[in-house]
Amino acid sequence: MKAFPIPVVPFGPGSQVEDETLNYMSMPQGMDTYRAPPLPEPEELAGHAGAHAVLRETLRALELVGRQGGTRCVTLAGLAAEDLALLNQVMGEGEVSARVLPGAEGGREVQVQESVFAGVWRVTVVDEGGLVRDHLEVGAVPQVLRDAAAADSALFIAPALPDPLPAEVMNAPQLIGEIEDASRRRVPGAEAHVVNLTLLPVSPMDIALIDHRLGTGRVLILSRGYGNCRITNTGLRHGWRVVYYNSQDAVILNTVELTDMPQAACAAPDDLQDSHERLQDVLRWVEGLEDAAGTPRRPS
Repeated sequence: MKAFPIPVVPFGPGSQVEDETLNYMSMPQGMDTYRAPPLPEPEELAGHAGAHAVLRETLRALELVGRQGGTRCVTLAGLAAEDLALLNQVMGEGEVSARVLPGAEGGREVQVQESVFAGVWRVTVVDEGGLVRDHLEVGAVPQVLRDAAAADSALFIAPALPDPLPAEVMNAPQLIGEIEDASRRRVPGAEAHVVNLTLLPVSPMDIALIDHRLGTGRVLILSRGYGNCRITNTGLRHGWRVVYYNSQDAVILNTVELTDMPQAACAAPDDLQDSHERLQDVLRWVEGLEDAAGTPRRPS
């Protein structure tokens, strides 16, 4: 038998020598999902009529928002400490939190925490003297976040770009022009206009110059649904900086969004419907109602 004239080259995984090793950026590894709050037994809940009333009112607010949109507030003023403790236990903490910082002239800070029921938000107003107001708000996002962003843009005057531009600047002037034009043209309810800085040829100086031109507002939002998403409003009308990080806190997506409110901060209509169903289950348990089998049904 003659020798095979063509040398046989090994193939398959591991058969070839690679000169370089590919290093992939670590992506988010975990995702927050709904977990039913730890609830006491129904017999331990007797006498908490105030907390029961707030839960029922929140359930009605979810129904109204689901049909009509907008937001609905449920006050916690005058709630006894024991009722408030029960309410805190039932509501828990969800994946989105936010702050509205006081203005330059001082004033009050607003703190926002989504509950485990998406679209049900705990909103507290504080000043140097402590708590000023405390309520639940039901809706895609608390109205105070939209109002503060609008107030910031109404007072904002964009700073001039340096002349001459720093040598490290590549595409910042063109991107600023696109962003500002999209802001001027935007109409309420239109789809978001997204400028993805991660995919564009930009230098660190470009990003610094864009942030300088757009300014930074008082609204700070953190969403922890899948990795971390940090959102801040700019001084530009409908302008938001939206940055996603992996579990090592490295940037994986850096954008400017022209929108009423970034989607990452909002509870979707389906979320509100799910929250309505889950809160119904929790309310049945809290109030000791019985299912068809004759025993209280713990939420799952």
